[in-house]
Amino acid sequence: MTQLTLQVSQVSFSILCYLGGKIGSARLRKARPSSESRQKDISRPLALAMDLLCSTYSDSDEDGQPEPFSKRPRLANPRPAINYQRKLQPVNEMREASIPGRYVSKRERALMASLPASAPEPNVEQDIPSSTLGSLSQLDLPLNVMSLLRQKTKGHSRLVGTPEKLPISLNGHRKAVNALQWSTNHAHLLASAGMDHTVHIWNVWNKNQKIACALNFHKAAVKDVKWSKMGWLILSCGYDLTSRLIDVEKGSEVSVFVEDQVLNVVKFHPKNPNLFLSGGEKGHLRLWDIRANQVVHEYIQRLGPILDVEFSDDGREFVSSSDVSCRNVSENSIVVWDLAREVPLSNQIYGEAYTCPCIRRHPFEPCFVAQSNGNYIAIFSWSPPFRLDKFRRYEGHGVSGFPIKCSFSSDGHTLGTGSADGSIYLYNYRSTSLVKKIEAYSSACTDVAFHPTISNVVASCSWNGDVSVFE
Repeated sequence: MTQLTLQVSQVSFSILCYLGGKIGSARLRKARPSSESRQKDISRPLALAMDLLCSTYSDSDEDGQPEPFSKRPRLANPRPAINYQRKLQPVNEMREASIPGRYVSKRERALMASLPASAPEPNVEQDIPSSTLGSLSQLDLPLNVMSLLRQKTKGHSRLVGTPEKLPISLNGHRKAVNALQWSTNHAHLLASAGMDHTVHIWNVWNKNQKIACALNFHKAAVKDVKWSKMGWLILSCGYDLTSRLIDVEKGSEVSVFVEDQVLNVVKFHPKNPNLFLSGGEKGHLRLWDIRANQVVHEYIQRLGPILDVEFSDDGREFVSSSDVSCRNVSENSIVVWDLAREVPLSNQIYGEAYTCPCIRRHPFEPCFVAQSNGNYIAIFSWSPPFRLDKFRRYEGHGVSGFPIKCSFSSDGHTLGTGSADGSIYLYNYRSTSLVKKIEAYSSACTDVAFHPTISNVVASCSWNGDVSVFE
């Protein structure tokens, strides 16, 4: 009985819970508003809040009533517009301000390629290979000079006189002048080689313009210059490792002979003007043929830097001078060579450990002289065994390490030399006594060249770039 009563009461409790849930959900549905009424209830306070904000922060109209928010005009953006496009530099400024290795964007490259390239400004300091400033002709020369130039020295002519004054000063070189030479075919012309990379051709006695032309074919300092016996050709060499054959009349370069050393000296063969010798800093001596532009002979003897060369009268032999100061020995200071066999005939003819920057052959007698850094000029015999004359030497001038050169007059009676004190010293060939001393420059006088026809005319140059002609 008791179990039946418990089951009935559990069923009744379940029925009552079910009915109670139904009645509660029905009441909740009746009390919940619809979606439209809910939207109206929410929008009403939002509208009131918006009107309150508008009345607080907006400007009032003339009647003091604020304008409705929906009717107010939209305010413009007070912030200025920002242009995010890249500000490009003008092309000309980019080219001027370009730095090597700087990255160039595609846009810059396209912009630079689209515009025409600006023409480069002319470089006023750029060297012109040849500039003709005067005339090479001798028509403007004085009559007395013309008559003297037509006279040819014959045999052992006597010296007309010693130079005593300075009538002609030739200005044009900007740096030191290393070498001078008169032309034998055109005796009114003088060539000079300078450290300013130029070779000057001087029309010495011209009334209007002394400098005939300036040749700028070399890329570095010019060490030596020689006239050819063929026409208007000159040969020059220098620090740009080349020897250059130049036509003075046309102002053009005929041939370039490239080597592997700085060249100090060139010398034409006395019998064959198509051959010339060259010597340089590495001690290499080469015989060139200008027709084929190639080396015919090369002379190897472990020499120091070649300073000067000189041919014998017949051209079968030549003498070379090299720098021996670094070895402190006299061997190979002066070497006599056989031209065809490429062998040295003697290399111990000068026993003193002095460098000889210049060698000159006497125009008539079988001997040659060598300028020594011992402040004297030594005399040697050209015939074997090429002995040094121990009883005669020319002393009084100074070398002091400068490349001082010397020269014989056309008649062979006078030997002229430059000096470190800027003076020209003229010695008598026979007695070796000093004939005349001419104080010419404030710096070292580096070269002296006697005129080939007028024996009392001598040209000289200095370490300051001055070129002068004494009469």
